[in-house]
Amino acid sequence: MSYHHGNEGVVKVGANSIAEVQEWAYEESDAAVLEKTSMGDSAAEYIAAGCKRGGGSVNCLLDETDTDGQNALTAGASVTLNLYPSGADTGNTYWSGTVIIETVSMSGGKAGFEERTFTFRGVLTSGTVS
Repeated sequence: MSYHHGNEGVVKVGANSIAEVQEWAYEESDAAVLEKTSMGDSAAEYIAAGCKRGGGSVNCLLDETDTDGQNALTAGASVTLNLYPSGADTGNTYWSGTVIIETVSMSGGKAGFEERTFTFRGVLTSGTVS
């Protein structure tokens, strides 16, 4: 089994890396899971119905100069998002797809850095960096 350290990761909007990424998350699910158990069945049976759903978030240290990365992620924007857990080197697996940016939030405090968090909705598919 292969393990990767988080500092190998890269997140891109199209071909542009997003600056100062601290963490990202992605979750995918079926639109609905329906029970199809019938009278007399000894165990519940389920089927997946509908389309897949996906979404997640990207958390960064605030960088106002990141024009093609952080500043391209505005609420309502449709962008191509690429998640590279182990870097963007040839042969590495990554996830990509068109997503809608749902929210953009900022936070800060006297004891830390200002941060920007982006939430998105869209299904990503896996590929291999060529």
